Amino acid sequence: MRSPFHVLESSPWPFLCSISSLYIAIGLVDWMNGGSLQFLVFSSVLLSLVLYQWWRDVVRESNQGWHTSYVVKGIRLGMMLFIISEVFFFFSFFWAFFSCSLVPSVEIGGVWPPVGIMPLNPFSLPLLSTAVLLGSGVSVTWCHYALMAGYRKEAIYGLVTTILLGIYFTFLQVSEYMECVFTIADSVYGSLFYVMTGFHGVHVIVGTTMLLVMLFRLCNNSFSSERHLGLEISIWYWHFVDAVWIFLYLCVYWWGGSV
Repeated sequence: MRSPFHVLESSPWPFLCSISSLYIAIGLVDWMNGGSLQFLVFSSVLLSLVLYQWWRDVVRESNQGWHTSYVVKGIRLGMMLFIISEVFFFFSFFWAFFSCSLVPSVEIGGVWPPVGIMPLNPFSLPLLSTAVLLGSGVSVTWCHYALMAGYRKEAIYGLVTTILLGIYFTFLQVSEYMECVFTIADSVYGSLFYVMTGFHGVHVIVGTTMLLVMLFRLCNNSFSSERHLGLEISIWYWHFVDAVWIFLYLCVYWWGGSV
């Protein structure tokens, strides 16, 4: 009797993904300290190749019928637990931010924002970024419901719109960093601001990459109105990114910049 669970074969991709991710971290540190971009570019290309091979194997498993109802439940549960872990990851940064802003220490002058820090205007680029990301949440929901209703072309339009808005958001965040008059080394405010928004930006890039893969699969008729697990969990992740940004905008840009 065939087991309803899929017993995975040995795969080199998790190990290679870990190594290439470590290489990216080393390359980033080297580049930020005046090094060249060569190692960072090499590690990024290596990670892209590993992810391509890994996702290809997962798609093949699905097409071969290994993703039974039991496996699908396990994947959904795993994605839920992953998003919960990400929630606590950002929660730690918000805890540090409120700890410093509600009771500013004497080392930063006893005021928040610290003396010498000029926060960004929350009603300029940050507000535009918020509108863009919220719009992408609407378009990705449009994509999901269109696919469930059997309107594949409309689902593609919605997914393309979401990806373009995600890329535009990343462009706006880079423009915002270029506009900032403070750096990550300027007091605890600069450190928390760049770490929180920077990690969120990384999550946006990861989510955009996931949606690009789903767009490729959608264009190749890999999804149906009943079976579209990959797209579904990618949409979950994108909504999580949206929710985190709303809290970032309200707490860091709007409230935290004017306390």
